[in-house]
Amino acid sequence: MSETAKAATPPQEAVTLTDSASGKTFDLPVISGTVGPHVIDVRKLYDQSGMFTFDPSYTSTASCKSRITYIDGDKGILMHRGYTIEDLAEKSSFMEVCYALLEGELPNKEQLEEFEYHITHHTMVHEQLHFFYRGFRRDAHPMAVMCGVVGGLAAFYHDSLDIYDPKQREISAHRLIAKLPTLAAMTYKYSIGQPFMYPRNDLSFAENFLYMCFAVPAEEYKVNPVLARAMDKIFILHADHEQNASTSTVRMAGSSQANPFACIAAGIACLWGPAHGGANQAVLEMLEEIGHKDNIPEFLRKVKEKQDNTRLMGFGHRVYKNHDPRAQVLKKECDAVLRELGITDPHLELAMELERIALSDPYFIERKLFPNVDFYSGIILKAMGFPVEMFTVLFAVARTVGWISQWKEMIEEPTLKIGRPRQLYTGAAQRPYVALKDRK
Repeated sequence: MSETAKAATPPQEAVTLTDSASGKTFDLPVISGTVGPHVIDVRKLYDQSGMFTFDPSYTSTASCKSRITYIDGDKGILMHRGYTIEDLAEKSSFMEVCYALLEGELPNKEQLEEFEYHITHHTMVHEQLHFFYRGFRRDAHPMAVMCGVVGGLAAFYHDSLDIYDPKQREISAHRLIAKLPTLAAMTYKYSIGQPFMYPRNDLSFAENFLYMCFAVPAEEYKVNPVLARAMDKIFILHADHEQNASTSTVRMAGSSQANPFACIAAGIACLWGPAHGGANQAVLEMLEEIGHKDNIPEFLRKVKEKQDNTRLMGFGHRVYKNHDPRAQVLKKECDAVLRELGITDPHLELAMELERIALSDPYFIERKLFPNVDFYSGIILKAMGFPVEMFTVLFAVARTVGWISQWKEMIEEPTLKIGRPRQLYTGAAQRPYVALKDRK
């Protein structure tokens, strides 16, 4: 089948496809969004032609309509509800960004205060959840624990599982945003054998998370404002990223009318994959492999020559073909954190030297392989004292608001149907059944 008319700017009302075998033509509507590429509506293609489209990994398929996040990877643009990520990270707080993702607009002063109150007063978790943790081995991967405890929330908060009740949807959204940091901190404390620290209502979202992770009952803990600001920025920069693998997973699970806690647990399971949420952990593992600044030239030689499948982790991005707009914001925070802590960790020094060399090397400049958000977030989190196993958990804490916003938008879509991708079948055609005694 060949396309004989392509969408123009402004778009045509339809494109005509011609089946080269039969000569039949099919008119398909063209839909235009606010910004970004026009899309060809293929929903009626099978009815008209008896054929499906084939798009492995959905790299050229718009699976939904959304008003939440827009990305232009070629230009390095990321916007939430029309606000650039640079403006949100520099001028806003994570709570403001959460409100905007959920409600569509940045809050005014009264709306923000009310929203912060609701989130703050949902941060505690049911006391019986403490016993839930004892069922996990101490050396269990934190993401394995998070999959279990987040999915288990539906057993504790079944008063907000009616997905068609707007009030219950709101309560579930607030509970998930508020309780994920508490569960993440409990997961960390459990792994190192320290007592759980209850949340404090006098602290901000980021301050409270750091307190629950690093305070101990034996002494007073004061949250470092530089670290809290960096943590808030990390949360903002990871809050949502359009229809990525984990978000698509949340939407697919939600299309079956599953409860929101189960959907977010599904998103966490998908995020656990090293190709998705493990990039900042991979940066630290790469630095471990390099070992010393003197080894950087040899390592980069292997990267350039593609020797031993050597890859420069934390540079470049699948979506952003120019630069990652989140990276420059986080670089400033990275520098501030390292200055504040006065860290002389050889891995962190190695990372800074690797960044300097790569940014001055024509090979990487020509290919636009610049540091991405994962490069700097991994360095910051290590400097703060988080083990690499916790990096993806922190990603999940930030991304929960994006997941629940996307889920909420999908549930409120009047034309919602359960997700059901098609396939190109390449197995055996129908054949006769052979009795066991006659098989050779």
